[in-house]
Formats: sequence, C-alpha cells, structure tokens
Amino acid sequence: MRRWVLVAGLVGLAACSSGLREPRPEPVMSEVISVSSPAFGNAAAIPPRFTCAGEDVSPPLRWTGVPQGAASVAVVVDDPDAPRGTYVHWIVLGVDRTPTGRLREGTVPAGARQLPNSAGKAAWSGPCPPAGPPHHYRFTVYALDREPRLAGDADPTAAVEAIEAAATARGRMEATFGR
Repeated sequence: MRRWVLVAGLVGLAACSSGLREPRPEPVMSEVISVSSPAFGNAAAIPPRFTCAGEDVSPPLRWTGVPQGAASVAVVVDDPDAPRGTYVHWIVLGVDRTPTGRLREGTVPAGARQLPNSAGKAAWSGPCPPAGPPHHYRFTVYALDREPRLAGDADPTAAVEAIEAAATARGRMEATFGR
C-alpha cells in the first residue's frame, strides 16, 4: 500500500513539475485584451471539473479587445509556480481573430490546432499541482500579426516563445488550484 501511495504521489508531482527550471521572462506588450471565464472569476479557484481532480476538461474562455489587423488568436495556459519552472498546460493556435472570441468548454474551434503541452500531449492538461499551497494558472490570449510556423510536435517552450514573438497584444486572467 505504501509503495502505491508513493508511486501515485510521484506521478502527480511529475505531472506538474516538468518544464523550465525558472519562470520564463515575458516580453513587454500591450495588455488590451480582456479575458474571462463564465466558470470561474479572475483570481478565483478553478473548479475541480477542469482539473485532474475532476473531469479534466478545458474551461470555457471569453475575450474582448483583439486589435483590428490581427491575423489570428492564440491561447496559452501555464503554471509559473510548478516546482521545476513554468509548466505549459495548453496551447491553441489559429483561433478566429474576431474582436470578441471564445472557446467553449472541452472544445477547440474548427480551424484551430493544439500543440504539445509540457506533458507532451496536444490537448488540455488540467491543473494537477503537488500537495501544498495553491498554484496560479495564467490563461493568456494573444493577438498575432502572423501565424507562427510551428510543427505539430513543437516543444512547448519554443511554441510559447514563437507565439510571443508574433504577438502584438495580449490579455490574461489568473486563477488558482491546490490540493
């Protein structure tokens, strides 16, 4: 029994601890996009439904203020509190560039694509921090002036850097989850 608990604990820790050794510095850019979720508020706790403690489905997101002239929108969800540095939970590229946009719960819009997260899967990987204080999760929406050229198996750190290099503006909401 002890061995099973130890293995389960190590798997949980590994699920949210890979990534960079330190939080990645972010470029300065216009913060004109407003990001929200009908499922939880900014600085609020993420409901378990969207985490490894529940159904682990992607939460619904909404945004406004994408500047005119944007080629597309990208969404990145990450955890800068992960023990080994920033952990990328989700990358979505090619989202329609309308000034007001959204992602529905558990879906990716037609024409958009997901890139690998820090777990190596091109999918949503919900919050799953090790036991301890809650982690902070950043839900960032980027307005891109061009679609970054990224292979389907792109490294998540390189993908986020390419998204930031193509971004003209961004917006963010943060939420927490702990176990």
